[in-house]
Amino acid sequence: MNSFETFKQLHKNSGPLLIGNVWDVKSAETFQSAGFKAIGISSQAISNALGYPDGENLPFEDLLRISQRITKVVDLPLTVDMEAGYSRNLDGILKNIEKLHDRGAVGINLEDTIPGEKRSLTPAASFAETIAAVAGHIIQKRLNIFLNIRTDAFLLGLPNALEETQKRIKLYQKAGADGIFVPCITKSEDIATVVQSSSLPINVMCMPDLPGFKELELLGVKRISMGGFFFNKVYDYAGVLARKILAEQEFSDIFS
Repeated sequence: MNSFETFKQLHKNSGPLLIGNVWDVKSAETFQSAGFKAIGISSQAISNALGYPDGENLPFEDLLRISQRITKVVDLPLTVDMEAGYSRNLDGILKNIEKLHDRGAVGINLEDTIPGEKRSLTPAASFAETIAAVAGHIIQKRLNIFLNIRTDAFLLGLPNALEETQKRIKLYQKAGADGIFVPCITKSEDIATVVQSSSLPINVMCMPDLPGFKELELLGVKRISMGGFFFNKVYDYAGVLARKILAEQEFSDIFS
C-alpha cells in the first residue's frame, strides 16, 4: 500500500487518526520515532519557525522545499496546510497543489477564509465551486491527494457557528471534499452534531477544552490535529531553559 492509500485508510479506522503537526525535518522525525502514523505541516508553526507571521506570509517556495525534504527523510504520510491555496485565483491554487503533490505530499488543507488583517468567511456557494474545481482537477490529473476542507465558523467565534458549519459541510461534501476540518470546536454536543451532519471524516484540533481522545472516538471524530500548539509548547520550554541557563550561569539543566 502506498503512502496515499495508507493515509486514506487511516481515516477509516475505528479510532481517530492523530496527526503530528510539524515544521521541519527534525520535528517530523520526532513524531515518527514516537509512533505517530501521519504528520502534517502546520502553517503557523512553519511560518513562525522561519520568522513569518501565519497567513500565507511564508514564501510558497519555502513550503515546497521543506515539504520535499520531509518526504525524502521521513516515511510517514505528509499532509500540508496550504491555507487558502497561496493564490486568489483557481489556476494558481491548482498549480500549487500539483507542486506539493510532486514534492511528496499526500494531503492538503484548504480553508474557507482568506488570510489578512481580518478573516472573514468566503461565501459558501463560491467556495464550494472552488472545491469542485479542485476535486475535479485531482481526479483528472490522477493526483494522490486527500482534500481536507477547513471551515472556520467556530474559529471566528460566530454566534451561529454550528448552523453555519452544518450548512457548509453539506455543500463541501457534495462538491467533492474528502474530509472536513472544524478548528476550535470543543463542545461534545456540537462535535456530535457536526459528525452526524456528514459521512466524511471529521477533523478537530487541539484546544484547551477539547475532550479526550477516547471521548472523541465515541463521538465519531476520525482525525485530530495539533495546529501550532505543539510548536508553541516546545519553544515556550526552550525559552524557560534559555533563561535558566542565563540566570544560573551553568548548563546543568540541559543535562538534567
